[in-house]
Amino acid sequence: MRDHKHDHRRLGRELNLFDTDPLMGAGLPYWLPDGAIVRHTLEEYVREAEQRAGYRHVYSPVLGKRELYEISGHWNHYSEDMFPPMDLGSEQVLLRPSLCPHHALIYRSRSRSYRELPLRMAELGGMYRSELSGVLGGLTRVRAITLNDAHIFCTLEQAVEEARAALELIGRAYADLGIRAARHRLSLPGEGGKYVADPDLWRRATALLREVLDGSGIPYEAAEGEAAFYGPKIDVQIADPAGREATLSTVQIDFHQPERFDLHYIGPDGAKHRPVMVHRSVIGSVERAVAHLVEAHGGAFPPWLAPVQLVVLPVGDDQAGHAHELVRRARELGLRAEVSGPGQGTLAARVRAARPAPYQAVIGGREAEADQVAPRLRDGRRPAALPAAEFLRRIADRVAARGSELWEAA
Repeated sequence: MRDHKHDHRRLGRELNLFDTDPLMGAGLPYWLPDGAIVRHTLEEYVREAEQRAGYRHVYSPVLGKRELYEISGHWNHYSEDMFPPMDLGSEQVLLRPSLCPHHALIYRSRSRSYRELPLRMAELGGMYRSELSGVLGGLTRVRAITLNDAHIFCTLEQAVEEARAALELIGRAYADLGIRAARHRLSLPGEGGKYVADPDLWRRATALLREVLDGSGIPYEAAEGEAAFYGPKIDVQIADPAGREATLSTVQIDFHQPERFDLHYIGPDGAKHRPVMVHRSVIGSVERAVAHLVEAHGGAFPPWLAPVQLVVLPVGDDQAGHAHELVRRARELGLRAEVSGPGQGTLAARVRAARPAPYQAVIGGREAEADQVAPRLRDGRRPAALPAAEFLRRIADRVAARGSELWEAA
């Protein structure tokens, strides 16, 4: 039974984050301004974290020739989840179901030396899955996906360390976002023709991922039938308020696609060598990540992620000018601030309406005269009045820290 109170579909509409329209189609939600802010802030956070970790970002097309996905193996092993081909003259093109074939082509677009490795390539890119109508829901199962994806091309000796570093990056992001991992799963192949028939590939990749997990000291469970068609993966599982699990983040070690695309680098011996391809996603799809954040926080996002961080409430019309000036100063500091004036209801009603925002600033006659504010925090606390500049500085510091704490004692 779904926890209706924290259901992201209900909260997403109440908070004006996203919606759907039959003319756009099932599984194709659109983002409203506040939802777009959450999404953009999350994407920028991930880009910055990846840049600090040594990733370089690329853009690649959402379309590819059918031949591309035949080479990668997607057409043979994954076509049931892909949209049908589109005829384009004498060629057929497809909406991509994954970014990895495109990144493999970018890697092989020029000669590579061992000195360039590990080469960490990241993208927040669109991909498409032909999901059945019965499994679609809110932001968790959609047909148009923005994936936080990356591929690390490295030597065999570097693969374990790169996969371990990817797990650490995931852990730091979860701490910043207030996400708790339910468990870690080592996803292995099952029976049937879904998986690449190469026992040595599976044995080698699985051994490396076990080394990553064991060396990181992370408890994990092995699960057959959950692997990608080309290799095993570490899945970081999350749970919604009703306890239902889903995969958010992944780390994979892939020997298959480097072989299929004939990827190589020139080693110190001057000969060609095959790189290993480490796939990893810190927050998975942006859609599923936002859905989980909405439910995990009940719509009360951490200050740095909140669509509106500060609502300024003038008690009367006489304080409206001071309120708009405070908002201007807040925006200059990079804060997302709005005024809720007397024309929008009584002060008590405006305070209630502004509760999703982590901070409120009440300005009465006394505060306006002294250039002060009477702070109200989302959790009900009401710190003592303080100078407006000090109030804004504290909020800006909290937002910059990207933590979940609302207030820090002086």
